[in-house]
Amino acid sequence: MSLRALCLLASSLLLPMSAIAQTVPDKTSPYYAAQKAAVEAALKRAPNTGRAKNVILFIGDGMGINSVTAGRIFAGQMKGKDGASYVLSFEALPYTAFSKTYSSNNLVTDSANGISAITTGFKTINGGIGVDDTVKGGVCADAATHVQTIAEQAKLSGRSIGAVTTSGITDATPAGTYGHTSTRGWRADGDLPAEAVAKGCVDLARQLVEAPEAVRLDVAMGGDLEAFLPETKGGERKDGRDLTAQWLKQKNAKFLTGKAALDALDTRTAGPVLGLFSKGDLPSPVDHPQDVPTLANMTDKAIDLLSREPDGFFLLVESASIDKWHHKNNAHRALTDVDELAQAVSVAMAKTNPEETLIIITADHSHGLVLSGYASRETPVDGVAKDKTGGVYSILSYATGPGGHDHEGELTAAETQNPDFTNPSLTKMPSAAHGGEDVPVYASGPQAYLIRSTVESAYLYQVMKRALFDVAAKAK
Repeated sequence: MSLRALCLLASSLLLPMSAIAQTVPDKTSPYYAAQKAAVEAALKRAPNTGRAKNVILFIGDGMGINSVTAGRIFAGQMKGKDGASYVLSFEALPYTAFSKTYSSNNLVTDSANGISAITTGFKTINGGIGVDDTVKGGVCADAATHVQTIAEQAKLSGRSIGAVTTSGITDATPAGTYGHTSTRGWRADGDLPAEAVAKGCVDLARQLVEAPEAVRLDVAMGGDLEAFLPETKGGERKDGRDLTAQWLKQKNAKFLTGKAALDALDTRTAGPVLGLFSKGDLPSPVDHPQDVPTLANMTDKAIDLLSREPDGFFLLVESASIDKWHHKNNAHRALTDVDELAQAVSVAMAKTNPEETLIIITADHSHGLVLSGYASRETPVDGVAKDKTGGVYSILSYATGPGGHDHEGELTAAETQNPDFTNPSLTKMPSAAHGGEDVPVYASGPQAYLIRSTVESAYLYQVMKRALFDVAAKAK
């Protein structure tokens, strides 16, 4: 190297850092400007260390990170926008983390332990709800194994509590607010073996309605009408009980079976509300069901009802059908329900004070959805891409499930974008298996700043507990 070159190198090393920084081009790219603004907004963010008056826990059942990414793109494209840069409502929340979802006995959890860990702080076995990890599946869980849920604790503190879901209200996730069982499938009396009945166990539908008033749900909305009615009234109960009639014995109680009834409900005067809008799970919005409320409809009414309590409320909201349709390798309907969740979150954010309401959005577990390939930005995410040899494949596929990988002829976009299309899977199974990877968590409000890094699913209970009970309330 020449003497002149050495001198130039030495002088450049002596340049002040400010001079070097100025060499970064300040381009007018909207992406560049947006992310610069995002950093400036983050610098102004101050953590809310106060107590939460309210907690709303959103569960996207089976909503792993691939479901969020594909759901974001799908929702944006369905709205005529650029899907890749679209932002779902909950993605705009300031605090995020990853949650480890394994159960006490499996690497990959089911929804029962998945929600129970979040609502009790105790990981348990797959199938267990509201119990510790000493229980055995299929065996009546002794009362000593029961663990109070965050909803029950909130009710005991003077708050109102509720659960709304697009599944049956006795399904695993909503049962995570009120249920205590070793076996999630004991939803109606006919599901219990004689041995469990002899030991005093009761089904989840009865647990919901017959819970002591001090911990009973004030609002319960979803499906599962059959689990609450006797066979003589078109239900599946073999004990002759009409649990809807039993619910109505409460003061000013309401029982609803359709969207019209929900719309007409006077939330200023209604007492405890039980809404059962389908015999089983609620149908997909894709199928335009008549007189069935959306998740956003139910969330809206639930908040109106629960927020009448001056001391605050706890509400669980589940978009259950993300999971239901993933099990069937039906990505179109599953991703539709990701956006259903985002719309319900938007309702909650609009109807609550962010300074006093902790909102958490997460999943109980993931699914084996895969988003891969090199399709252009404009290609529908539920469409097709081409490999280097010209072969056509579905952009969305699954690790397991009924899709298999044998399709006659070459796939077309018209085929894969049909709402009834069964996306291909690597391993053919009657029902797709859950995924075991960590799932995302999003949060805002009091104590939300504790949602960061990689945490255990049971950690989320501790954050909610701290926000509701462990932080001193501000003097009024």
